[in-house]
Amino acid sequence: MYFLYDESAIEYLKQKDKRLAEVIDKIGKIEREVDSDLFSSVVHHIIGQQISTKAQATIWQRMQDDFGVVNADAILAAGTDRLQSFGMTFKKAEYITDFAVKVKSGTFDLQGIWNKSDDEVITELSGLKGIGVWTAEMILLFCMQRPNVLSYGDLAILRGMRMVYHHRKIDRKLFEKYRRRLSPYCSVASLYFWAVAGGAIPEMKDYAPKGRNNDKRRKN
Repeated sequence: MYFLYDESAIEYLKQKDKRLAEVIDKIGKIEREVDSDLFSSVVHHIIGQQISTKAQATIWQRMQDDFGVVNADAILAAGTDRLQSFGMTFKKAEYITDFAVKVKSGTFDLQGIWNKSDDEVITELSGLKGIGVWTAEMILLFCMQRPNVLSYGDLAILRGMRMVYHHRKIDRKLFEKYRRRLSPYCSVASLYFWAVAGGAIPEMKDYAPKGRNNDKRRKN
């Protein structure tokens, strides 16, 4: 399953932003996979913190092979030692177990959260152990498919924005200016900023002063 957006979002962004319009025309439609299961998405993101994408995929595959379905019952039946055996740290195993306990007890409403606003979702998710604001924003986009997510905590997005708009630095004030311009389709814009940051248009460069490490995404 891919992040869903239609031509109306593309046309809106192209009308609002000429430089982004050029990027969209060069790259074309972007297909980014999503996981619509909120429980497994939270677990997957906790696993991925501070490790490579490849390592995350390996651990996740081991869990899926073992559990079949990654849900609260499977996590609680496994226990932290078994979770660790998949390759994650003890701390991450504890975070995931704590999340499963909260879901089973009803402390965390896995269904009700879908009806909350973006800000409310971020508050609830970042209240979980091992989940920060950046991770909550990624879950909003890549699980809940909310249309208006642009993360100031995502360094690759900031890099993409510098490359598109030719800025040496994207501070909060400048970021908010672009957020207002691209709203209510910031999530689609994010897909293109990530693509640009990843080299989708080879001739585009990062205008940040040399020596700064700006191209990594936060992991919490």
